[in-house]
Amino acid sequence: MAPYDVKRELKKFYAPRNTAWAVVDVPAQRFIAVDGTGNPNTSPRYTAAVEALYAVAYTVKFAAKRTDGGDFVVGPLEGLWWADDYAAFTTGAKDSWSWTMLIGLPEWITDGMVAEAREAALAKKKRPEIAEVRVVSLHEGPSAQVLHTGPYDDEAPLLAELHDTYLAANGLRPRGRHHEIYLGDPRRTAPEKLRTVLRQPVEPVTP
Repeated sequence: MAPYDVKRELKKFYAPRNTAWAVVDVPAQRFIAVDGTGNPNTSPRYTAAVEALYAVAYTVKFAAKRTDGGDFVVGPLEGLWWADDYAAFTTGAKDSWSWTMLIGLPEWITDGMVAEAREAALAKKKRPEIAEVRVVSLHEGPSAQVLHTGPYDDEAPLLAELHDTYLAANGLRPRGRHHEIYLGDPRRTAPEKLRTVLRQPVEPVTP
């Protein structure tokens, strides 16, 4: 049997084709997560957090092969993003950004398995950020979602369209944090070919 792959199992949410905003109903999921603040392009904290997530994710993966659930493909890097002033995202004021970086977990991976993987990864790599990796649950439900192709810095017009036009036109308002799923590796993929799922949980505007 092929290893579990979230991009295949939840294709609607990890491989969308729509390049204009559309509302989808996102199911509950569990993730490993690390928090931080600052510019993801220049912050050592961001780099260390991402490395810690992958260290734990791959340790869990190897342990999962010995369980009834079996092997899985480590999912793409994801992030929740927020700032005191939303304009920080449309103007590129990245030093004021806060974030929670995520990697999804198959449903059979327990909190105990993550704790064991965290301890094993910490003992091997000696990076303090690994100790901060935790399990979080998200159930975003109704969310505006779109596939963006191109450099990360070119997302601003789509985000401005969402907040300045799309939400009001559809009687919606933001609920929860902006969510991004990174389907390409910026170290190996040309910027113009990067694919990113942009997602914003929403709710109806009540009179």
